[in-house]
Amino acid sequence: MPLILYIDDDFSNRLLVKRVLMAEGYAVNEADNAADGIELARQQPPDLILMDISMPDMDGLTATNRIRNIPHIADVPVVALTANAMQGDREMILEAGCDGYISKPIDVDTFVNE
Repeated sequence: MPLILYIDDDFSNRLLVKRVLMAEGYAVNEADNAADGIELARQQPPDLILMDISMPDMDGLTATNRIRNIPHIADVPVVALTANAMQGDREMILEAGCDGYISKPIDVDTFVNE
């Protein structure tokens, strides 16, 4: 079963995404801040990381950069899952090292296929 790590400071977002992913057969680990998420990724390398970009202590772009510098998880795909939907945000996020971009709020019917 593929393991997905979801890092987001918002409990309701984590709950929704976790429920959708688990209903599709994925195992989900979650962290409510970037530092804990990075440590969890080190300890239990996931197959995919979903990363909120706007978090209070460390933003998702900084966290992604740190993940890219940890050899055994550097190649794990990181997909930004963010409410940052201004023109140019997607390009900036991809240039910063994320492998994909999904805007919030998610569409529960299509989320897993995005």
